[in-house]
Amino acid sequence: MKVFVTGSASRLAQVLLPQLCAHREIRSVKGLDVVSTPFKHAKLRTARLNMRSSHLPELLAGCDALIHLAFLVRPGRTTQSTMQTNNLEGSKYVFDSAKAAGIARLVHVSSAAVYGNGSNLDEHSPMQPLPGFWYAEQKAELESWLQQTHPDALRFRPHIILGPHAQPILKRILRLPFYIRLPDPQPLLQCIHEDDVARAIIRGLFGNVRGPINLAADDFFTIRDIVKTHHPMSVGVPFAVAKSISQIAWLIARRGEQPAWLEGAKKDLTLNCDRAKKLLGWNVSRSSQEAIELTF
Repeated sequence: MKVFVTGSASRLAQVLLPQLCAHREIRSVKGLDVVSTPFKHAKLRTARLNMRSSHLPELLAGCDALIHLAFLVRPGRTTQSTMQTNNLEGSKYVFDSAKAAGIARLVHVSSAAVYGNGSNLDEHSPMQPLPGFWYAEQKAELESWLQQTHPDALRFRPHIILGPHAQPILKRILRLPFYIRLPDPQPLLQCIHEDDVARAIIRGLFGNVRGPINLAADDFFTIRDIVKTHHPMSVGVPFAVAKSISQIAWLIARRGEQPAWLEGAKKDLTLNCDRAKKLLGWNVSRSSQEAIELTF
């Protein structure tokens, strides 16, 4: 199998690429990103290009599978329209080009953020991303488009991805000496270790599974418990105060996360992953608690 990976310099790619290149049934891997790909291997060839490049079709030629990781996660000073052009128009171009190149196996890494909130959500649960959280809204819109245009695509929905390569914003949240004070019971969350996401993606390459697949560890945690474990003297900050700080930081310097994302902290977001276990024969190797500890 010859595999093409967009977003080859991304944090998840640094976990996935070594596993792809070590797999005996994968003959070669091509990677594409706007910055240089750190990982090097004899099987890997990379191009430093935007995924909307006119050279994309020729790069895709001869490949058997596409793994689409490229996606702007945090806007920073990027406008909503620019982020949408990259995440939606760019992604659509990638999938259409792959299909035109005769690539049969299409894999997209989406996010549990498409659900918004809920408990024990399976893949039939509606996508209701938090309003104003651009990343989640664009992931959901792209998934809807894929369902209509490329229904054979496999769409993974991992929960919070943790591990040594986790997004810096996630590491900072886990290390904060305070938490948002909310009434009991505390909102439940899950996460998943980066290695388990990579293993699921590779399993997906060699099967006939299509449509959405949830990915998360089986155990739950609360932000309050995590903070108190690592900072026993930590204090709770009222939600209104935390939201005001977030809004000010966003408006003045576009720092931190979009304020809309904070709304999700008030409710559960837990996934049912029976479909991944049944159809892919996949199970996590690390619990949520282990993934969290390996991220610190």
